[in-house]
Amino acid sequence: MRLAALLFCLATPLAAQQEASDAANQLQAANALLQAADSGRDQIKALTETVRAYEAGLVAMRDGLRKITIRENALNADLTDRREELAQLLGALTTISKTPSPVILSHPQGAENTARAGMLVADMTPALQSQVDALATQLQTAKDLRAARITATDTLTDGLQGAQTARAALGQAVSDRTDLPLRFDQDPVQSALLIASAQTLGDFARELSTQTPSPEINLTANGDLDLPVAGIVAAAGERPGININAAPRSLVTTPVNATLLFNGPLLNYGNVVILEPTADVLFVFAGLAEIFGRPGEILTAGTPIGLLGGTPTPVDSILTENEASKTGQAQQTLYLEVREGQSAISPDAWFALE
Repeated sequence: MRLAALLFCLATPLAAQQEASDAANQLQAANALLQAADSGRDQIKALTETVRAYEAGLVAMRDGLRKITIRENALNADLTDRREELAQLLGALTTISKTPSPVILSHPQGAENTARAGMLVADMTPALQSQVDALATQLQTAKDLRAARITATDTLTDGLQGAQTARAALGQAVSDRTDLPLRFDQDPVQSALLIASAQTLGDFARELSTQTPSPEINLTANGDLDLPVAGIVAAAGERPGININAAPRSLVTTPVNATLLFNGPLLNYGNVVILEPTADVLFVFAGLAEIFGRPGEILTAGTPIGLLGGTPTPVDSILTENEASKTGQAQQTLYLEVREGQSAISPDAWFALE
C-alpha cells in the first residue's frame, strides 16, 4: 500500500502543481477585475463578478494546495521510513567511490575469483545506479512540491485578502447606489407590525404579499434557475424548503429579475430576504449574515442580495485538515423556500437543484 501511495505521489505532482497554477491564474484575474471595478461603468455588476471570480479561484486553490500538501507529506514519510535502506545505499556508494578500481576488481584467492568479483561488480553497478536515479527523482520531486506549496500558500493568502476587500467594496457600492427603480416605498411602521404579529415565516410572507402591488412580469416555472449561492443542496428537516450548504462569506444573488419585498431579521430565521419574481410567487432566503438593498427595489438577475456568515478557513488549517473534516468545516447554510399563492411548493419547480 505504501508503494502504491508513493507511485501515485510521483506520478501526479505535476498535475497538482498545474491545478494550483490554474487556480493562481484565476485569482490573478479576479484581482485584475477588482482593480478595474473601481472605475467600472457598472460598479456593482463588476464587483459581483469579482467576488464570484475570487470564490471560484479560492476553491480551486484550496484543492490544489491540499493535494500538493498530501503528496509532499506522503513522499517525505516514505523517505523517512526508508532512512536505513538509503543510508546503506549511500554507504555502499561512498565505499565504491573511495576504492581504486584495481582493488575492487582483484581477489586474494586468485584469478578465477577476481573474475567473479568483476562480474559481481558489473551486475551490481546498474542496480545501484537505478536506486540512485530513483532517489534523485524523489528528492527533486520533494523539492518541487515544497516550492509549489510555498507559492500556493502565498497566493491563497493574497486571494483571501483580495476576496475580503472585494466583498467590502461590493457592500459599500450597494449601500451607495440610489439609481435602482422602485416598485413601491416601504412603510416601516406597517412592516414592524407585520413582523410583530407573524407567527411563522409562511404567515409573514403571505401577509406581506397581500400588501404590495403585484408585478406585471409573468414568468413560468421551468426548474432551470441557478441557485442563489454555489453550494450543496440538502433537506431542511421539517421545513418545506431546502438548505444550501456553502463556503463562509459566500455571495448570494437574485437568480432572476425580481422585486425585493423584504430584508431584515425575522423570527428565528436570522436575516430573511423575500423576492417576488412574478405575481403570487415568492422566493424566501434565510440565514444571511449581511443583506443588501432596500424593500421596493426592482433587481435584475445576478444582483447581490447578501453574504453568508462565518470565517474563511485559515491557510494553516487548510494545510492540516483531512478529507473527512474539510467537507463540514465552517460550512454556512442558506435556507431557500418557494411559495406560490398561499402555500410552499417544492423548490425544484423553479430551481435546478442538481
